[in-house]
Formats: sequence, structure tokens, C-alpha cells
Amino acid sequence: MRDMMDTGLPFAKMHGLGNDFVVIDGRSMPVEVTPALARALGDRHRGVGFDQLALIEASDRADLSLRFWNADGSESSTCGNATRCVARAEMERTGRTALTLATERGVLAARDEGGGRTAVNMGPPRLRWDEIPLADAVDTLALPIEGRPVATSMGNPHCTFFVPDAEAVDLLAFGPAHETHPLFPQRTNVQVVQVLARDRLRMRVWERGAGYTLASGSSSCAVAVAAARRGLADRDVTVVLDGGELRVRWGEDGVWMTGPTAHVFSGVLSPAFLGALA
Repeated sequence: MRDMMDTGLPFAKMHGLGNDFVVIDGRSMPVEVTPALARALGDRHRGVGFDQLALIEASDRADLSLRFWNADGSESSTCGNATRCVARAEMERTGRTALTLATERGVLAARDEGGGRTAVNMGPPRLRWDEIPLADAVDTLALPIEGRPVATSMGNPHCTFFVPDAEAVDLLAFGPAHETHPLFPQRTNVQVVQVLARDRLRMRVWERGAGYTLASGSSSCAVAVAAARRGLADRDVTVVLDGGELRVRWGEDGVWMTGPTAHVFSGVLSPAFLGALA
């Protein structure tokens, strides 16, 4: 860390459908991400700005390891779109078409799907109340909350509301009101979903620790699982988000998510910026 105080800290800015990330590669030098650093970096006026921060580290069980922080400084166990962004960058760097990434969620497989699209297997969904986790032993397919939402874990908790018109929901009020619902002791991501067809879902999302976002990979996986469990959709769907579209397929081997990514720019955090956080 002392070297960074002298020379600065390199980073990359990436996004998947407008769900944006700062990515730091900590494989060549140790990087300590603190809540204060995550909050400062996530500030869109005084920092760089992001929905999530991803730190790449070396792994002895996969090609690389990933850790994630939300813009409010809290750590997250998974981030689907950031995982796809890092996988794409690593495949381009190494010339490979498939690799593995270790996360708190487990070891995830990624592959190049062609046409600039990257797929990641987010693993099987967790559907029991204690796996999500919930505060009480309730039916995860119909929570005792107005609107009877569905609870799912994709390594992080999700609360999915099926609504007649996703555009009509005031998400800036609806999202935070449910993110901190007492049924979710670790808070939750909140989605409002309109079923357009059995293979097409319209979703808007409020992410815990980040707020309103243009897209969310793990949320897309969760709503696809929730819709299939409710019998509202097939297990292979297109999820239409504010930032674009993702394909989600719930297979026997897990939930695969496929879509585009973008590397916007690379930069260096200045020693002055880092020094102010010391």
C-alpha cells in the first residue's frame, strides 16, 4: 500500500448494460479495499463513481478470485455483471475463450459466446428461507409482504415483485422501502417485473447498497428463477432492463447469464486521493 501512496493505484472503469464498475487488479501488488475507499471511489462527484467495486486477486482454486463492494462501502458476495466484465477483460488479455472465477458464491465458469457477448454461470439458486436468508421460516414463493413477492438467493438476497406495469412503479420510493424490510436481515435487492411473454421479462431494479441501477446481473438471474417457479415464464428468457437486455437460462448446471460488456477507460487514482483516505 505504501507504493500506491507514492505512485497511485491503477484501475479500469467497465460496465454491463450501464451497470458500472471500478475494477482493481490486485494480483501484482496487495490492495486493501476499506469501506472508506469504496465509498470515496463510488462518489460520482468526488471519486470515479460506480454501482460496485471489483477487486481481482490470485486464486489457488480458479484462474482468478473476485471480491465486491457496493457504493455505500458494504461488501457483497456476488455481482454478475462485474463478473462478466472481468471475465471478458481476462479472456481478451490471455486469448482464452473460457475461464473460472472464484467468488464468495463459489467458483463460477465464464465463456466467450461470440459477438462480444460473455456468459457466466452464476450457480444454482438458493430457495430455502434460511439460505437466502430470511428472518422467519416462510414460503419463499409468496412472502408475507404486500404484493406477495418471491425471495431468491443468487449468493445475495433478492425480493421479486410481479406487477402489471413495471414502468408505473415509483422505484426510487418502492426500492428503499423494501431493501430494509425486517424479513431480510442482510437487506435485499428489489426487483419489479412485468411478464411480457413466456420468454421475455421487463425488469427494473433497486440494488442494496447501490440504489437504482440500469441493470443487475444477479437480479436478472433471480427474476428468471422466480418467474419460472411461479409458472409465469420458461427457464430460458430475455430480461429487458433499463440499460439493455440479458439472456438468462436456468439449466441443470446452474443459472447462465449472457450479455455484452464494455471497458470504458483505464486510469490511476492519484496519491493525493489515496492519501486523503489514510
